[in-house]
Amino acid sequence: MAISKNSPLRRHLPEYATEIALVLISLGLFVFFRITEQMLEGETGDFDRRVLLWFRSPVDVTLPRGPQSLEVLVRDITALGGVLILGLLSLSSCGYLWLRRQRGLALFVAVSVSLGTLVNTTLKEVIARPRPDLFAHATDAAFSSFPSGHAMMSTMVFLTLGALLSLSSENRRIKAYLLSWSVLLPLMVGISRLYLGVHWPTDIIAGWIAGATWSLLCLWTYHHFFNDNGKYPAP
Repeated sequence: MAISKNSPLRRHLPEYATEIALVLISLGLFVFFRITEQMLEGETGDFDRRVLLWFRSPVDVTLPRGPQSLEVLVRDITALGGVLILGLLSLSSCGYLWLRRQRGLALFVAVSVSLGTLVNTTLKEVIARPRPDLFAHATDAAFSSFPSGHAMMSTMVFLTLGALLSLSSENRRIKAYLLSWSVLLPLMVGISRLYLGVHWPTDIIAGWIAGATWSLLCLWTYHHFFNDNGKYPAP
């Protein structure tokens, strides 16, 4: 099955987009499982400690770099990857699509985000990596450490919504603007988790990769199995 030739996704994507997407999805899965394997074998320990300690004061490791006001700002940034903000953003986006009568797409986004959350929770429970213990955390953190939920979920939500929004415009500069923010925001969220000391660097990297791979997989699925109205096409 395939979507209509007049679909926005069909019009805006080049013919070879499917092949590129499949290669990137495969590469993302490979890199994620490779990082997971190295982490479980203890090969990432030195890298994790060096990077995490870089965010601490060279005079006193218990303090983060920079003024106290920076730590307050970073807490605000990390909230962008929290359950409440991402949940409200996803809900409002689904409501917008529903009002535009793209109800199939609204449901698709809701299911994609929900399943992505389930995948992240399952990975955390199965891998069960402890949080960093080099110094006290600068903010509360629940569950285990790998992969970072903030990094994975913010990447998944911002990339998916950014990609869908970019399809609403023919202007390349607007597309670049939307996609740039959809990449920048997850990067900021991930770095904020390192600054606050609640994640190892490999947790963040794995979260970014997992979120981007999941987002790309969802967009690929929509591209192939949904039509303009967000409904399954006839066989």
